[in-house]
Amino acid sequence: MRRPATPVLLAWFATGAGILSIVSALTPEMADRVDLVRGVLPPGVPDAARAIALALGLGTIWLSRGLARRKRRAWQLAVALVAASAVAHLAKGLDFEVSAVHLLLLVGLYRSRRAFVAPGDPATIKPLVQVVAALVVCVPIAEIYAVDHDTFSERIEIALLILIGGLGFRALWLWLRPPSVGPTGAGERERAAELVQEHGSDSLAYFALRRDKSYFFSASGRSFMAYRVIGGTALVAGDPIGDTLERYELMAEFKRIAHAKGWRVAIAGASNEALEDYAALGFKSMYLGDEAVIRPAEFSLDGRAIRKVRQSVSRLEKSGYTVRVLSTADADETLRAELRKVSEEWRGNWPERGFTMAMDALFAYPDTVLAVAVDADGSVGGFLQLVPSPASEGYSLASMRRRKDTPNGLMEYLITETVGWARAHAVTELSLNFSVFADFMRADETTHRWTRAVRWGLLKADRLFQVERLHSFNRKFFPHWRRRYFCFERWTDFPLAGIAYLHAESLLTPPGPWVKTEDLTAR
Repeated sequence: MRRPATPVLLAWFATGAGILSIVSALTPEMADRVDLVRGVLPPGVPDAARAIALALGLGTIWLSRGLARRKRRAWQLAVALVAASAVAHLAKGLDFEVSAVHLLLLVGLYRSRRAFVAPGDPATIKPLVQVVAALVVCVPIAEIYAVDHDTFSERIEIALLILIGGLGFRALWLWLRPPSVGPTGAGERERAAELVQEHGSDSLAYFALRRDKSYFFSASGRSFMAYRVIGGTALVAGDPIGDTLERYELMAEFKRIAHAKGWRVAIAGASNEALEDYAALGFKSMYLGDEAVIRPAEFSLDGRAIRKVRQSVSRLEKSGYTVRVLSTADADETLRAELRKVSEEWRGNWPERGFTMAMDALFAYPDTVLAVAVDADGSVGGFLQLVPSPASEGYSLASMRRRKDTPNGLMEYLITETVGWARAHAVTELSLNFSVFADFMRADETTHRWTRAVRWGLLKADRLFQVERLHSFNRKFFPHWRRRYFCFERWTDFPLAGIAYLHAESLLTPPGPWVKTEDLTAR
């Protein structure tokens, strides 16, 4: 078992000291000590020190996360807060024991000062100066109003205090924010696209080309990984792309640099083949779900089990629907306009979903493929967007959309016809939607009680996340299931890493007019 790093131990120590500080501030002091303090210090100081100790305890706990991530600014602030806490506990009632704990923590912080090397975000300097300037203006105004005790002045004073508190919190947040990632250059995007074409055998590889992802390349330039930083978590999308022999070294170097910047690393959509390398680097892994994969050469509409799909295909064909499969580059402006209308109608007020297995644009990638369903009148009823897996002769489904007034079974018809096209063009596999927690959705009365409980929770959340509906749709085609995993460094990282993943997939944004994500067809 690996020994925890010193910053992590100090973070736990800081958390314990903060809790101890809060408990001490909320419990009575020894009477003889209080009498001694009140006989020496001016009136009101012990009570003020108690309130200050409570606030400093909360602040110390808050800073512990930054200490665990080796943030230099968190260390600087922690030193000030811990030193002030030691003094406050003496001033509130000669609480020697708690002060001694804080002094021990202060010594530990000082002796380990060289371990806290993660810089702050240089981009925060300007807004931080603006916030501090606002505080410099607001605090004297609040003091002036505090002199007058009429009702109107008291209300203004309260409002000013709330404003000062908000500005103070904003200043702390800016001070502790980790470095942001600069824009990805055109040269990096071109190199990433070349590596996807050369080594993109994984069904998630092409999605690395989304414009909201940054890239980290190996020293040789023969492999890279796509990631996005959210709330201090560097969220990697899928496995590294390129020379598999470089995978371990690439991830190790990325992890080192991420830690130097105060980030924690998580991997969404990791494959089973890469888990050994991730485990060797200290990553924990958790089952995330199954990717549904159809092999066109094996797919058939024959048999009773798939009769519902067969009936949908027959019904749509009798209604006059046909499917046209074409390269995105061959779509003319008339067709693009129709696809935009279909997309807007389908999307409504919902945000654009996807990060690991979706594209951020419909027309910006010329080597993608569109499968378009057209009715007897020539109107577009729905479409699929497919992205290639160049190194494996496969395709992955990026999006599927339809008009609300189209017949039931249109998507089944579209996928079936697309599989036929794939078979005719020697496509090895067609990856459908990703089924989150598919193992749980397959649970029945014979499975463990815990598994059934998770399934019950997923069914209750289906209206927002559509987990069950997507899984049921995928099962209609009797696909092969490819397991995917979510990897993270420590179990204490899991809550924030999980939130970062949900945020990246736009699963935390409820539908409504406030949704600001860019429409897929905008480019």
